[in-house]
Amino acid sequence: MKNHGTDTTSDLKDSSQAKASSEHENPVPRSLEQNIARRKSVVSSNEAAVLSREKLVSAREDALDTRELENRFREKYVSSRERDVSVVEAAQTSSEKKMTQLLQANEHLVITTMEAQMLTEQVQLATAQLELAKASAEKASLAKSDFLSSMSHELRTPLNAILGFAQLLEGGSPTPTPDQNLRIREIIKAGWYLLELINEILDLAVIESGKVSLSREPTSLTSVMLECQAMIEAQAQSRGINIKFFPFDSSLFANADRTRLKQILVNLLSNAVKYNRENGSIDVVCTLSTPDRIRISVKDTGFGLAPDKLAQLFQPFNRLGQEVGPEEGTGIGLVVTKQLVELMGGSIGVESTVGVGSEFWVELARDLVPQLNPLDQTSALSESSKRASLVQHTVLCVEDNPANLLLIEQIVAGLPHIRLLTAGEGRRAIALARAHRPDVILMDINLPGMSGIEALTFLREDPVTAHIPVIALSANAMPHDVKRGLNLGFFRYLTKPINVAMFAEALDVALDRESKPPGNP
Repeated sequence: MKNHGTDTTSDLKDSSQAKASSEHENPVPRSLEQNIARRKSVVSSNEAAVLSREKLVSAREDALDTRELENRFREKYVSSRERDVSVVEAAQTSSEKKMTQLLQANEHLVITTMEAQMLTEQVQLATAQLELAKASAEKASLAKSDFLSSMSHELRTPLNAILGFAQLLEGGSPTPTPDQNLRIREIIKAGWYLLELINEILDLAVIESGKVSLSREPTSLTSVMLECQAMIEAQAQSRGINIKFFPFDSSLFANADRTRLKQILVNLLSNAVKYNRENGSIDVVCTLSTPDRIRISVKDTGFGLAPDKLAQLFQPFNRLGQEVGPEEGTGIGLVVTKQLVELMGGSIGVESTVGVGSEFWVELARDLVPQLNPLDQTSALSESSKRASLVQHTVLCVEDNPANLLLIEQIVAGLPHIRLLTAGEGRRAIALARAHRPDVILMDINLPGMSGIEALTFLREDPVTAHIPVIALSANAMPHDVKRGLNLGFFRYLTKPINVAMFAEALDVALDRESKPPGNP
């Protein structure tokens, strides 16, 4: 680019040269006006040239500005392209990373699916094995129950004759001599003890099998305690032991199975007598440990137990060193007691001091006081028994075992108001019942040809015999046997060996019911 000043100087030189040339060519002098006009023209030309040069400079500057803008735009475009490329590269990298993660997740999913399938197969195999083991256990449990029922029946049948005839001898006529009485009492004592052992072993087996049946209901502790007191006092008096039942609130009712609660308390009281000192004492106290829990404690003045013995107290067949002592036992009574207490939602414990004595306690849930019948049922039963003794009644006994039948005949022989009919099998019994319409039927369960349960069904379906009370007399004495028999419609279910007093009482109750006109309670 040329300098503006240089261009102007050059133009002036050209003008001077032109002027000299003109003067030389035209020597004649011109007028002043012409000179002025010429100079103005030259000046105008110079100014126009200057303006032209300025416009050219401005145009060049604009071009430079445009190029600078173009350069900036190109820089921005390049920068934008670089950013776009960077974004694309980042997106591609992210996509590749996600694809890798997806492939890894898919691989993990495949592995997990395979593991799940293997686990499912293992679960199915374990389930099949469990079902097989369960079926095997149920089969073994059923076999065990059948064995226990069979053993119970087989053991009770001879015991029935031993204890039954011994009881008849004890209260028979003529009165036994003192020596005979001593022998009879030993027979009865041994027989009942053997029965107790059978019951304890069967109880433990039934509880461990999980098939024990409990009927929990509001149970009066006053009533249960009176019954336990009557059962245990003779045993305590024989050793000079004083049992004191402290008075307690008669409105206390426990949520318990009455029969099992009595079994629990009798066992605790019996142990307190057996393992007490001669002429010792027993305190029985009933209190509220909490507003909703009842505690029954039995405290004795025995020799007490050391801590190491207490730790072994509820182990089956462990008599804590008393095996060589004078007292009989199996070491399973407390085990059965503990399990029965816990099945009723309760707890059992013991505190003992060597040389001082032991205190066993049982806690049970408290229950609401039920609405009692205002009638005195005991008085009514006594009166009905007296009325029954004045009326002739017919009783049919269905029994195939000669010894058991002879026992019933001997018992009934002492009841002059009863005429006894007998049958050795079920069909014969049904025929006699239809013909003679007895007031009460005594029914064995295991009969030849037709079982006692089948015979009961026929009797209930016949309008002529449907109303007759049927008392079961059976050596099938497992709890489920008794429950099933009562559910099937037996009036009472008495187990062998027969307790003569309980048998006579059940017979009186059945006769009293039969003697009432239809519709009376």
